[in-house]
Order: sequence, then C-alpha cells, then structure tokens
Amino acid sequence: MKKRLLIAGPAAVIASLVVPGLAFGAEEATPILETPEASINAMWVIVAACLVMFMQAGFLLLEVGFSRAKNAGAGVAKVLMNFSIASLCYWACGFAFAFGGSGELIGEHGFFLDVGSSIEQAGESIPFVEVYSISPAAFMFFQFVFCAVSLAIVWGATLERIKFSAYIIYAVIFSAVLYPILSHWIFGGGWLQVNIGMQDFAGSTVVHLIGATGAFAALLLLGPRIGKYTKDGKPRAIPGHSMPLVGLGVLILWLGWFGFNPGSTLGAIGGRFAEVVVVTNLAAAAGVIAAVTVMWALSKTIDIGMAGNGAIAGLVAITAPSGYVEYWAAPIIGAIAGVIVVLGVITIEKFIDDPVGATSAHGLAGIWGTLSCGIFTSPRLAEFNEVGDPGLWYSGSFHQLGAQALGVGVAFGCVFVVSYAIFLILKKTIGIRVTPEEEDAGLDISEHGMYGYPEQFIPQPEYSTGLQFGSGLPPSTPAAAPVNPMSTTES
Repeated sequence: MKKRLLIAGPAAVIASLVVPGLAFGAEEATPILETPEASINAMWVIVAACLVMFMQAGFLLLEVGFSRAKNAGAGVAKVLMNFSIASLCYWACGFAFAFGGSGELIGEHGFFLDVGSSIEQAGESIPFVEVYSISPAAFMFFQFVFCAVSLAIVWGATLERIKFSAYIIYAVIFSAVLYPILSHWIFGGGWLQVNIGMQDFAGSTVVHLIGATGAFAALLLLGPRIGKYTKDGKPRAIPGHSMPLVGLGVLILWLGWFGFNPGSTLGAIGGRFAEVVVVTNLAAAAGVIAAVTVMWALSKTIDIGMAGNGAIAGLVAITAPSGYVEYWAAPIIGAIAGVIVVLGVITIEKFIDDPVGATSAHGLAGIWGTLSCGIFTSPRLAEFNEVGDPGLWYSGSFHQLGAQALGVGVAFGCVFVVSYAIFLILKKTIGIRVTPEEEDAGLDISEHGMYGYPEQFIPQPEYSTGLQFGSGLPPSTPAAAPVNPMSTTES
C-alpha cells in the first residue's frame, strides 16, 4: 500500500500540472500534424533528408580520392565546416529567403524557423507547409541538405590550393543568401517557377548548376595547381591517390540520390516516390555505360574516374526531370549526360584545372538535365505537378524548352556575377590561394598541421637511409628519407 501511495502521489501531482496544460494548449493551437498520413509523409521526408545528408560522405570520399595523398586530410575539415556553416546559416535566414511567403523575388517569413505552432500559422509563413501538410521542421531540414550539397560542389573543384579562410567566407554568403534566393525563384514560388513555368523537380539547376557555377567563378580567379600545365599550355595528368575511395564515394552519392529526387515528392502516401526512384536509377546506369563507351572509343581504356563521373552526370541530369518524365525517357537523358561529361571534362581541362570534373558533371549535365524537361516532360506529370507544360516530344511546341533555357541562363548569370565578385574581393584582400610553398607541402600539413596519412610522410628514424629529396614537407622541416613518392610536387 505504501508503495502504491509513493507512486500514486507524485503521479497525481504531475497529472494536475500536465492535464490543464494540455487543455490550454488545445485551445491555443491545433497540432501541426493532424493525421497519420501527414506524420508518415513527414517521416519519409526526414528519411530522405538523411540520405541526402549522407551524400556529404560521398563527396568527401570522391574528393579525397581525386586528391593527392598530401591533401587527403584537408577534405575532412572542409566537408565538416561546409555542413556546419550551412546548418546555421540556412536555419537563421536561408530557409526564410527560399520559402517564406509568396513574393516573386525573395521570401520574408520564417527566420530561425519561427513559424508558429499550428499548421494554419505555419502555412501563413511557409505556404508549402500547408499545401503538403508537412512539418515545418521536416521541410526545412530537407531543403537545408540540398543547400549543403550545392555548397559542397564548390569546394570539390577547388581542391589542393584554395585557402580555408576564403572558402569559409564564401560558404557563409552562399548558404545564407545566394543559394536561398535562387532556389526561391525556381523552387519556392518565385518568378521563374510561377510566372515562367520553369520545371526543376529536385535541382539540376537549383542545386547542381548553381554549385558548379560558383566553382567555375572560383577557378577562373584561383588558377591551376602547380605543374598542371606544361610550358606550352598542354594539360598534364595529376592522378588522385585512391580510386577505391572515388568508387565508394560515387556509390554513396548514388544511394543518397534516392533521397534527393524521390524525397522531393514531399510525401510517401500514394507511392509516387517509388516511380522517381526507378527513373533516377535508370538514368544513372545509362550515364555510366555511355561514359565508359565514349572513353573506350577515345582511348581504348575503361577509365575508372570517367565511369564515376558518368554515374554522377546521369544522376545530375535526371534530377530536374525526375518528377516530370516517364520511365522510357530516363535512360536517354542519362546516356546523353554520360557523353556530355566525358567530352566536357576533356575540353574544360584544356583551359581550367578542375580536379574532380565538377564543372562538367554538375554544370554541363545540370544544364542538359534542366533543358531535357522541355523535351521529355509528359502531359500527365506536367498536370500532376501543376508547373509548366508538356515537352517538345509530346506537344510539338518549343515553349517549355524556352522556359527551361531562360531559367538556366538567369541562374548561371546571377550566380556567376555574384560569385566572381565575392572571390575577386577576397583575392584582393585576404587572398584565395595558399602560397606555392604551402601547396607543395600539401594542405594537410600547411593548413591543418597534420597529415591525412601520417605514416607516409613522417619519417621513421630507425628506418632512415639519410637520403635527401623533396619530401613535400614544409620548408622549415628538414628533408627526410622518402616513405612514399606521392609526397613530391609531381605526385
């Protein structure tokens, strides 16, 4: 009896406090998720967002694999900072600029995710929340991971020579203002989506072209890595140190894309997302086969890096049309992207040093994917999504293709001008590139004070032969016996 009283007494006190509170809360606001369907949809969006977040690991492994061993560790710091900066900036103002309100140019509600406690209140600030009956927090997190992916693309193209401080400053501006405003125009009820009817289901332009354009602006000012071009201007290969890491990174990205595109349905009820999964996978597979085939025709080799870029190009290209095209169109879109990425990488390399091929795989493939909506969008899915019109294949009209081309041009032009201006200001002030000595030593030791693979670079005295050669260590560090030849400038 005493034991029951000891339990019942505190329980009664807690109940007396909680029940009135619940009743008061019920009068104040209706719960945001009122139905099981809404809760299921929110759960699917969070799962999809987590898959997209995992793409950061894919970018990390891909970029580290394409780096030389002396720069392998630098990618870890940049990816972690990339994700962290975007997390805070997008929560503070990026989400509001992208999806707050229904203005044509910029959102103005929802800063710090302050959207009220009911679906009605949230819908006034973030119209998408009420349309899709989805938790504001789930929607914000899903859109944030898109922003983080776009920002990661910028870093990948600038491997092995960009200053960490310059990247951080650009990351803040990109995730807080630049990406959100452009995504509002195309994703969030802005003028390109509503007035022009531009179709971009999951971000061939919004995520991939925007990121690649920022990277392109940086590369023009950053310049090539030391030793990339011969005296007569011909490009030289600077191989990455680990193709297995590249392959693992590509597969992780491929997996993450099953959150990227299908998650953009913003719901699980009805199974529409499953169709998008299949469309996405077909395009990626076709991209690999096409890229490998083209490289075989050109070099009689099955190029590992190009196979990976073929997968990414196919995925990037299908991102915009994934919610607008039927199954049969997906392999065509992916295969054309696979051809584009190979020819793009080979051509761009003659002028710009892009170690991972981001400007081709994300930029050129992103343009093609966006334009492909204007060709292959089906009447059924144009009506279902309530954005734009059927493509040229079905309608015989160039109207939708024109809308897509306009959107691509606007996005590229705006992002390029702003990004170039930001990097130019940084170049004239704090600088955007490490010194030649730091680049020769590798960013691992020069910027982060440690090696990604320390046993390859730190000499072991008991095994030292006393030989002197360019070890890739900082100038202040005495040269030691070589442990791995990849530590030289030529590596």
